[in-house]
Amino acid sequence: MSVEDAPTGSRHRLLVLGKITEILDAFTLARPVLTLGEIQKATGIPTSTVQRLVANMVAEGLLDRAGDGIRIGVRMAYWAAPATQGVDVLELVAPVVRSLRDETGETACFFRAEQGSRVCVALAETTHALRREMYVGKVMPLHVGSAGRVILAWRPDLLDRVLAEPLETLTDETITDPDALRLAVARARRDGVSVTVGEREDGASGLAAPVFDSGAELVGALGVVGPRLRMPRERCEGWVDTVVAHAEQLVRTLGGRHPR
Repeated sequence: MSVEDAPTGSRHRLLVLGKITEILDAFTLARPVLTLGEIQKATGIPTSTVQRLVANMVAEGLLDRAGDGIRIGVRMAYWAAPATQGVDVLELVAPVVRSLRDETGETACFFRAEQGSRVCVALAETTHALRREMYVGKVMPLHVGSAGRVILAWRPDLLDRVLAEPLETLTDETITDPDALRLAVARARRDGVSVTVGEREDGASGLAAPVFDSGAELVGALGVVGPRLRMPRERCEGWVDTVVAHAEQLVRTLGGRHPR
């Protein structure tokens, strides 16, 4: 039965659910706290309706209020966490990786930290004939590349381990000075994303953003890689919002939250 065919009361309930979803979607990792005015601007829902729905959502624990600020309710985490129990994370990652590939046209990957390195665990390849070599199971050093930078930014234990050994030079752009690497990692944490060009392989570029679970622990790094010819730094920087949005989609799917 379509929405049009549904009884009037049912249609009203469906419309209300749609508005509630729009309100929840207005919150992001970059903007976890919003005012009523900001919610109204982001959703386009009339002010009086926003006020009424937000009041009801706060009462039900879907949202929390602190002064003029409103954020996703802590109760949502209790509902979200069971949704991922028993589900292979890679099953949830795969469609997001494909979507990121389709939107950018370049190879999209998901990396996890494994035994002091980073490993590609999910991949959607570009359709371009010219591409950088990447495959599921490929192992790479953590001190080079955007995904490695993101992993180190939220895994200080791995950063200390990496800096305990000499940093191998792979290209002229590889960071081999410990202090410079610490600064680059700190920048990635501050920005919530990393863009690198030519660090791991001459002529290759990448950008990546972090993905977190319900315990605010790093799950891995979602990113795009490709030849510098098609992905100069300016193009990568133009895709930052796209990559971050896909990473946030994964965080939501996992019932995750950003570390405070």
